[in-house]
Amino acid sequence: MPISDCDVRDPRIRRTRQLLQGALTQLLGTKSFDDISVQDITDAATVNRATFYDHYTDKFALLEAMIAGGFHKMLDERSVRYDGTCPSAAGVIVLAACDYLTNLRTASGCQERRSNVEALEDGAMIAAIRRVLADGMAKNTTIPEERRMMQSAAVSWAIYGAIKEWLKMQDRPPAEAIVPEIVALVTPLLGSAREEHHSVTASR
Repeated sequence: MPISDCDVRDPRIRRTRQLLQGALTQLLGTKSFDDISVQDITDAATVNRATFYDHYTDKFALLEAMIAGGFHKMLDERSVRYDGTCPSAAGVIVLAACDYLTNLRTASGCQERRSNVEALEDGAMIAAIRRVLADGMAKNTTIPEERRMMQSAAVSWAIYGAIKEWLKMQDRPPAEAIVPEIVALVTPLLGSAREEHHSVTASR
């Protein structure tokens, strides 16, 4: 989830956000995102507009939270963690992203409605992947923050771009078959984190 959702501990806030995200999910099954208003969302969620704006600045922020939140939920269910030291460990993140995006496309049904939110979906997923990578690097390497953020950004864009190309394939191979190829592509980008970790460990 975006940080604002991920770190929430108050069950009342979490419940309200779940109601709003559930309402948007339901509405996207019958309407395009452009045609959905905040009023539509609050009516479906049975909350008032003031409550909506207590949680999200607009429907775009809600959509981003919904997409990223679903991805992080999948990672939690699979106990996926990235420790920042082993590029091959990124494979479980890649597989989860493949599965999640496949599920999103299946659930959205109508291609016209899905393409309506594709750019927002892209941004939310890239940010979610980046956060997982950056958190792992922060906990287990001594890479300076500026370099760490640059590295996690580059890797997240590379992972997502490769998955998008995989999704376009007519005779698409199973996700499990494409994951090693994507990991091989991003390993050079992740390798410097591993080298930094090893050099620090060896000096102790």
